[in-house]
Amino acid sequence: MTGERVLVLGALHHDVVVDAPRLPAVDETLPGTGVDYRFGGKGGNQAVAAARMGAEVSMAGRVGRDEAALAILSTLDAVGVDRSLVLETDASTGMSVAITLPSGDYGAVIVSGANLENDGDVAFQEAPATVLLQNEIPEAANLALVRKLPPETRLIVNAAPARPLSDELGARTDVLIVNRVEAEGMTCLANPEDAVRALAEKVRGAVVLTRGADGALLAEGGQVAGYPTVPVTVVSTHGAGDMFTGALAARLTAGHRLDDALSFAQAAAGLYVSLPIAQRDQISAAAVAGYLAY
Repeated sequence: MTGERVLVLGALHHDVVVDAPRLPAVDETLPGTGVDYRFGGKGGNQAVAAARMGAEVSMAGRVGRDEAALAILSTLDAVGVDRSLVLETDASTGMSVAITLPSGDYGAVIVSGANLENDGDVAFQEAPATVLLQNEIPEAANLALVRKLPPETRLIVNAAPARPLSDELGARTDVLIVNRVEAEGMTCLANPEDAVRALAEKVRGAVVLTRGADGALLAEGGQVAGYPTVPVTVVSTHGAGDMFTGALAARLTAGHRLDDALSFAQAAAGLYVSLPIAQRDQISAAAVAGYLAY
């Protein structure tokens, strides 16, 4: 018996986002044009995205006993994410530094801190309908939680950052989500269709490969289908993958088919990247539905 809840196990970060004309070269100090401090971590971002898309969400993670942790917990509270499974440790709260470029592209470095103490030992009275995992915490933590799940709990794995998919995790994965870079890194295949087919052989369910403006590929039941995106003017792509993944998890948990949930998630990510940073916290399921209809 499972409840209609999404449980996200993953990293929580305090993000420092710097605007720059380009990425610096080795040993170069490059003047930037702006700085922002944001809630982050793939686990945290996806939990917030799923909650904004209407899902009941619990977050299981680790933070330190510092000011960065207070800001993180405040954000989870503001969007209604249950944080009773977010535990404090003596390590520093995780953080990242991202450099965003005028094109909307970005690069980032993460320092995991307290996230490395996440052991996946999560206690729940009622098993969640959906569990969402990423690769910013140790694989052992992900597997520890997976081993406690009943067969009927849907498991979504966002393989970001890329690392080899173990046979045990693949055999339990219902939906694997990767982008182009992650797919190539996991398969050594540059062609996205070849990569998504190869990954589909490693999971019990489906594989979604996102390609930004080029749309997504869905490998399911031995078939590969393409899903185009709606063209948008991009402000910044930073966080788009987390919005996509959180939206997909929310829609699947609400009972939608995978193909419908994928189209919705693409619309959510498209709306997300087209908005200024300050307006992104206004994105809702209703706004995405309207954007998709338009």
